[in-house]
Amino acid sequence: MSGQWRAQFDAEVSFANGGGLRTDGFRLDIPGREIADQDLAALFVRHLGLLMVAEVRISAKTIIEEPHKGGRGVAVGEPGGSRRLVELSHVISDGMTTLPGWPAPQIGDWLTFAASRASYAPGTEFRVARIDMIANTGTYLDTPAHRWTGGDDLAGVPLNRLADLPGVVVRVPAGTRAVDRLMLAPYEVAGRAVLLHTGWDAHFGTERYGTPEAPHLTGDAAQALADAGVALVGIDSINIDDMSPAAGGERPAHSALLAAGIPIVEHLTGLGALPPSGFRFTAAPPMVAGMGTFPVRAFAIVDS
Repeated sequence: MSGQWRAQFDAEVSFANGGGLRTDGFRLDIPGREIADQDLAALFVRHLGLLMVAEVRISAKTIIEEPHKGGRGVAVGEPGGSRRLVELSHVISDGMTTLPGWPAPQIGDWLTFAASRASYAPGTEFRVARIDMIANTGTYLDTPAHRWTGGDDLAGVPLNRLADLPGVVVRVPAGTRAVDRLMLAPYEVAGRAVLLHTGWDAHFGTERYGTPEAPHLTGDAAQALADAGVALVGIDSINIDDMSPAAGGERPAHSALLAAGIPIVEHLTGLGALPPSGFRFTAAPPMVAGMGTFPVRAFAIVDS
């Protein structure tokens, strides 16, 4: 068992300036196995950031032993630690599949330990490996030059758009194909790395990963993020755009974000280990002039 607890409840909210709000079956992290209705109401208001609340009526409350998902009321972290690093990249290995039908990386030796011995003193030897791969391999970054002629390439994108960015995770409900503007509306995204957690990374390396059901960001939602001043957008799916035949080869999310100079990270993994916010995100590639995409070691630093 997790040893962590969440409350499921219905809530009716009345506001001091008029109007109200009702939720059914809402789940919220709580600090212990029991919680009074008034404490749960206060936690609920804090979690949603509601202002001018006059009254909250709690009903149908049940307590569930379930791992915390994170929120403003109860922090997610590792006891006794000041911070933790979360790996968000797929491993690149010889012959792996990133995009079905695209060339796989080939990893081998340029110089072996045995061959190097002739060039060094006895007991001294080195290995120099080589890799042959397309830029769209593993977890990688798209720059404006990937979509637009004359756009910034890997060497042109400023480091402050790639490293140590405040992050926010958008949890996408299972079975959702299109992440639209409304789904993004509750989040503060200006200056942040917005990471779309769809769970589709579970299919990475399988035939299902590239099927038409893969989740994606709509063009309208991408434009909304660009207009709001997002710093970077990432997704744990095969593409940030709809790759189904019905999309007709259009790439509106790529077009809107990269036109605005906003980098994209595709094929993320492990986003379930991140809290909704309160972490720093990095996905920095080498500074290669003339290239628009390249693999990254994406990771997050989470304060505990």
